[in-house]
Amino acid sequence: MKAAPEKIKSRLKVKDEVVVIAGKNKKSRGEILRIDREKKQVVVQGVNLRKRFARPTQENPKGGIIEIEMPIALSNVQYYDSKEKKPTRIAYGQDKNGQKARFSTSSGRKKALD
Repeated sequence: MKAAPEKIKSRLKVKDEVVVIAGKNKKSRGEILRIDREKKQVVVQGVNLRKRFARPTQENPKGGIIEIEMPIALSNVQYYDSKEKKPTRIAYGQDKNGQKARFSTSSGRKKALD
């Protein structure tokens, strides 16, 4: 009997802007649409596009070829800090009010995200 796959913890969240750091889509940027913690994969908007052939339906009466985003490995993406304009790691800490918050750890300084 197989054991259940282990869920991975991730500091990334849906709607975070990330940059791909490895693979054929390297250096492309996009927003996270979905995270699958069991498979350790993430779907990024506009990255890893595949063509699918759709049958005609009521919503899409013409059918035809559509492009959809496919998942990539979670380890191949990194948070993109729009203020610093570069990829960075994420750390957790306390903000000025004592609440738990995420911080950007680029160049040794901590800056609050969001």
